[in-house]
Amino acid sequence: MLYQNLLRLSQIEDYDSDHEREDLLPLLSLEGDTEGEEDNAANKPEEILPTTLPVLPLKNMVLFPRVVVPISVGREKSVKALQQASEIYNKWVFVVTQRDEEEENPDFSDLYPIGTIAKIVRTVRMPDGTNTALIQARSLARLEEIIENEPCLIARIQPIEREGTANADLFGATLRSIREISERIIQLAPNIPNEAANILRNIKNDEFLLNFVATNLNIKLPAKQALLEIDSQDGYAEKILQHLHTELHILQLREQIETKVRSDLDKQQREYILGQQLKTIQDELGQNPQQQDVDELLRRAADKKWSKEVRTRFDKEITKLRRINPAMPDYGITFNYLEMLVELPWGEYTADQFDLDEAENLLNRDHFGMEKIKERILEYLAVLKLRGDMKAPILCLYGPPGVGKTSLGRSVAEALGREYVRMSLGGLSDEAELRGHRKTYIGALPGRIIQSIKKAGSSNPVFILDEIDKMGVSYKGDPSSALLEILDPEQNTSFYDNYLELEYDLSKVLFIATANSLNTIQPALLDRMEIIELSGYSIEEKIEIARKHLISRQLKEHGLQPAQVTLPDATLLG
Repeated sequence: MLYQNLLRLSQIEDYDSDHEREDLLPLLSLEGDTEGEEDNAANKPEEILPTTLPVLPLKNMVLFPRVVVPISVGREKSVKALQQASEIYNKWVFVVTQRDEEEENPDFSDLYPIGTIAKIVRTVRMPDGTNTALIQARSLARLEEIIENEPCLIARIQPIEREGTANADLFGATLRSIREISERIIQLAPNIPNEAANILRNIKNDEFLLNFVATNLNIKLPAKQALLEIDSQDGYAEKILQHLHTELHILQLREQIETKVRSDLDKQQREYILGQQLKTIQDELGQNPQQQDVDELLRRAADKKWSKEVRTRFDKEITKLRRINPAMPDYGITFNYLEMLVELPWGEYTADQFDLDEAENLLNRDHFGMEKIKERILEYLAVLKLRGDMKAPILCLYGPPGVGKTSLGRSVAEALGREYVRMSLGGLSDEAELRGHRKTYIGALPGRIIQSIKKAGSSNPVFILDEIDKMGVSYKGDPSSALLEILDPEQNTSFYDNYLELEYDLSKVLFIATANSLNTIQPALLDRMEIIELSGYSIEEKIEIARKHLISRQLKEHGLQPAQVTLPDATLLG
């Protein structure tokens, strides 16, 4: 991050005395970084930079001109480079970054072409046995060639200078932006000391400001080297500003994320505390809603005729419900699941009526004709009366619209004394509509089969599957395949619903399907059903149906009495 080198300087231990450490810290204010020092520098003779120097390769940092940094030196050749610089080259050294930081013995091809001529201010022996050199960079230089390899790298270099600015106003505006963004970064970054902002404000020299910020940018090494190699002041400042904008954006995003997380945690903590307080108050008043929910579920479950598997599942889920905080989403999911278990009519059946004469009269009352279907229903009732129990047949009433296929189901239910359920399958293309969704999904529900059984309140209703020939197929599955299990007497004793995750017995349900065409019904599904065709009516039958059923219904809907309307046969035929 920015200004970490300040921390490194401030953390140098007492090597010889506290006084020596104090001597190192003023080096943060380099020559020319204040206006007064710029005037003094102008009166000094121009410094002649050497062109042959020992090379100090750096693994993980780039040294910018006019900046003082501590450099840890551990490699043998690097230590000898510092010795050569101190003994022969008047403490001058050429500092350059190596391309691969894993390379322990770099050569010419392993070094970047642009580095920095620097002066060794002081070499200090660290407590861990390594050497730390305090380096003051002076000028950019180009690496021409390596002329010696032993005892250290000696190179011929060429000092270079960046081109001056072409637009002083634009350059000044860029510098102001760099200062402002740097201060904002200091405010946002948690590991940068507040003193860094004061140091930044005290820098007066433009070149030093750019180098100081570039040194402490939080960017990768190749990007820093690219900054060092820019040959113009304008391009140098512009590129630094781009990197600062990127870093500021990252810090702002992190601040937003941390603020949101803190807000969410505070909200959750507040809700938890309020929830605990509310629970304590309710316990004192004997009004714990969670316990009331559990007690009510246990009361309703006490009389249920459950199998061992269902009872075990209920006990497991009720134990889970006791442990869940009522404010958590899982509480509602678990409660709804338990409520579904206790509301389903497990093993609860409506007593069938075995009065065949009464059933025949009822069927004749509601429907004219249809002798074949009436005969089939009476046959079923007769066998049921003799046997006492049997797997319900799967009937399919096949015929054109308007012949009374759907309404016949209600009459059958009334004749048997069973509950009546109707489900339209027209346009159904999602298998989950029949099998349900897993309860872990948001908004999960049982399939429509189980929902209808729950609504009927009985496990043996007359179940009308309307328009079975109009089901579709989509990427969500094939509902016809699901119906194979539902309508097969050998399989529907253990129908599996994805929401319940339990088997439910549908074998006592009397399924009656209706269809206008048999061509679109899956062959395997068609084999499961007993097809009973209902053809159209003759003229005489239509007149009789109108007299017995349709006219009386229309008179009632229009508020008329039978004596007020006369409809001769000629009118009905017309």
